[in-house]
Amino acid sequence: MIPRVHARGTRTIGLLHYLYGPGTHEEHTDPHLVAAWDSLAPDPGRDSDATYGDLQRLLDQPVNALPKNRRPAEHVWHLSVRAAPEDPVLSDEQWAEIARRMVAATGIAPDGDDAACRWAAIRHADDHIHIIATVVREDGRQARIRQDGKRSQAEARVIEIDYGLRRLATGDGTAARRPTSAERHKAQREGRERTAREELRESVRRAVAGAASTDEFFDRLAAAGLLIRKRLAPSGDLLGYKVALPDDRNKDGEPVFYSGSKLAPDLSLPRVRERWSRPSETPTAIDGSWPDQPALPPVTGPAFTRRRAAAATWQALLVIDHGDDGTAAAQIAATGEVLDALAKTSAAHTRAELREAASAFERASRSHVKAVRGHDRGLRQAARDLVHSGPVLGRGEDGACTAMLIDMAVFVVTAAAKWHARKHHTQQATAAQQAAEHLRAAYQAASVQPMTALSQRGRRLTQRVRQQQANLLHQVLPELADQIQAESGWPALAATLDDARRAGHDPAALLTEATARRELRSAGSMSDVLVWRLRRSAHLPALPDDRNATALRANRHTSHSAPTTQSVPGPTGNDPRRGRWRPRPDHLYRATVYAVGPCKVPAPIPSVIWRTSKPASVAYSSSSRGPRTRRRITSRVSSPELNTHCRRMVFIWVRRSHS
Repeated sequence: MIPRVHARGTRTIGLLHYLYGPGTHEEHTDPHLVAAWDSLAPDPGRDSDATYGDLQRLLDQPVNALPKNRRPAEHVWHLSVRAAPEDPVLSDEQWAEIARRMVAATGIAPDGDDAACRWAAIRHADDHIHIIATVVREDGRQARIRQDGKRSQAEARVIEIDYGLRRLATGDGTAARRPTSAERHKAQREGRERTAREELRESVRRAVAGAASTDEFFDRLAAAGLLIRKRLAPSGDLLGYKVALPDDRNKDGEPVFYSGSKLAPDLSLPRVRERWSRPSETPTAIDGSWPDQPALPPVTGPAFTRRRAAAATWQALLVIDHGDDGTAAAQIAATGEVLDALAKTSAAHTRAELREAASAFERASRSHVKAVRGHDRGLRQAARDLVHSGPVLGRGEDGACTAMLIDMAVFVVTAAAKWHARKHHTQQATAAQQAAEHLRAAYQAASVQPMTALSQRGRRLTQRVRQQQANLLHQVLPELADQIQAESGWPALAATLDDARRAGHDPAALLTEATARRELRSAGSMSDVLVWRLRRSAHLPALPDDRNATALRANRHTSHSAPTTQSVPGPTGNDPRRGRWRPRPDHLYRATVYAVGPCKVPAPIPSVIWRTSKPASVAYSSSSRGPRTRRRITSRVSSPELNTHCRRMVFIWVRRSHS
């Protein structure tokens, strides 16, 4: 049951004409009085001798008895009470009792108060009633009806229990404003799927996702085609803003502007500015790794961006599970920005579900727990990178990394739902669960191609290798091994474990780490979850192809202290020992990286992927050190993606992956 207190009015007769009339779209049927302050009150709906004016004069009598200078400017109080569509149709007697309980709870007519306000309850549909009242009591005083909206909501929750109606969650005042009936009817007349308020809310949320300054925020709003009106102080300082759709006009032909706070509580200018504030103290991750985290390399493409976002989402998951309330609330709010950015840049086959997920999670991103902004900079940077990397294709490495990120997003959204449930935030928990369902549907669409390719590689493994991976699974996860092997994603997991072994990793250690910090039983497919966790933590390509097999085999024979690899022709087909070559622009390369000197990351990095934006000079030299059966080929790459990691020379083994 949904009660709604409408804005006060000045004309009692005008509201009566609407309630007893046919309605805007002829939707009113059999309007009649079901209850009133006096059982003898006239009913213009069913009494042919009664008129609207008769009922209006009786309702306004206490108001007109006051001197004009003491009469309230807006004396008409209006409350509508609507039942849920699945609720049974209530009788007039039941609606009359509900009306009496509502006017008593809101302070219009408390029980036993003979000098209360005059009111009338009118029914013109099966599922709702309207209560009209004047706020001047019989004794000339004004009714004390502060917080009448909260009081009506509280009484509605009790009525739902008493009448066996659908029980709704109690609101906490942090939800975005719903479109009014006038806005809905206007959208219907103009053929819009959504109201202007809803379209503007989505556009503003996408504009603020990952924005780093006020100027960038307004630039994004302008790029989205919105009309912007800024509110300035006499000193020139920016105080607020309003936005409008270019084709949304009022009766005078002027744009209809909405302020940010009218769209959602967290879209006002002060709340938006909080997003790019910095914390007073440097945050510390659960494992204490954040303060020493090196500067990240620049974004090179959608795939790399999604891998970085998956890593940031994993850190946020740990904070939500184990961090304090303020930091967890900030991570949940920033998760909404990542979902907005992901929906904005997603491929066509996942865009609809991701938009629904972002829209549903919008309600879960706010609560009464104050978010400690600044600690969420990892997720906000991920959202910014997603926006700047641009639209993504739904295939290849880009599509596989999208599936990896969506899989991680399912876990962080589920963690947010559990966090809200522990705080008794019923509406937010429900919204997060709905978002998780949409994300699971998006993952099913995004993972078909990469998981099919990985499964095919797993089935091509020899029987001996498959048995080795099965024995490893039983060794690390004895309780879940049989269930994982029965899943359709087991061949893909076997291929991933074999790729990790070929890349020089310890598959048992990786598998143990992947299952240590987060349980697997709640996952829809445990094998899928392990595939993406392993490929992310081991820096494996999300979707390797057959041309990468040689690189993986070479990595297996590579020493961590002195890289010794066989010489491989460069991307241009020339022997790299002959001198210099330049990688072609916009080609994707794979490298095994070794560093000499102080390094901010462990050396070697088993596999690094980067896309050249311009020709990079690569100098090769040969060395006879190492096993006599092969020569070690070293090179120095003037690539910012690699030089950001290490301060000195970087030695790599290079092989082109694909264009």
